[in-house]
Amino acid sequence: MPNPKDGKLELLTDKNSVLVLVDYQPAMFAGVASGDKTIIRNAATCAAKAASILGVPVVLSAIGPQRNGEFMADVTKIFPGQEVFARAVPSFDAFEDEKTWNAFKKTGRKKVVISGLWTSMCFAYTALHALKEGYEVYGLVDAAGDSTPDAHKYGIERMLQAGVIPITTESLVSEWMHDWGNPKSMDLIKDVYSKYGYMIGFQ
Repeated sequence: MPNPKDGKLELLTDKNSVLVLVDYQPAMFAGVASGDKTIIRNAATCAAKAASILGVPVVLSAIGPQRNGEFMADVTKIFPGQEVFARAVPSFDAFEDEKTWNAFKKTGRKKVVISGLWTSMCFAYTALHALKEGYEVYGLVDAAGDSTPDAHKYGIERMLQAGVIPITTESLVSEWMHDWGNPKSMDLIKDVYSKYGYMIGFQ
C-alpha cells in the first residue's frame, strides 16, 4: 500500500517544482534520429512557455556552445536576460557544473522536471545525479531525443529503473495548472495548448 506521505504522490505545482532543460543546441539537434525533431522542439518550448506563465523556475544548461551552437532561441527568448549556463566542465552531466547545480539548488524545490538532448547521455546522467542527491525527478520524455530510437528507448528505461518518474509535456502543463479555475488558464490555452497543438477539453 502506498505511503500517503510519499512525496511522489504529491502533484507537481508551480510552488514545488523546477524545470531543467539541457543542451537544446543546433549540433545536438542535428544528431537526433529517434523521433520528429519538430515535436521534440515544440515540447521543450511548450514546457518552457508554461513555466514562464505560471512562474515555475527554469534552469538552462549548454555544453560547448562555441562548438555546438547557442541554446535554442525558441526557449531563450521566453526568458530574456536569463543566463544559459555554459558548463565550465565538458561533462555530459549538467549538474557536475557548479553554476548549473547552484542555480538549481537555489530554487529550494524538491521536485525537478528534467529533459534534454541526448536522452541516454546528458538527460539521463543529469537525472541520475539529481536522484542520487535525494531529489524527486520527473523525466520529460517527449521533449527528448537521441541518435537512434534504441538509444532514446533504453535511455528512458534506464532512468525509469533508477526511479525517474516519466511525464509528457501536455500532462506536465495540466498538472502545473491543476484545474481550469487557475487564473492563468486562458493564457495557457492561448500561448501553450493552442499554439503547440495540444487538444484537451475544458469547461
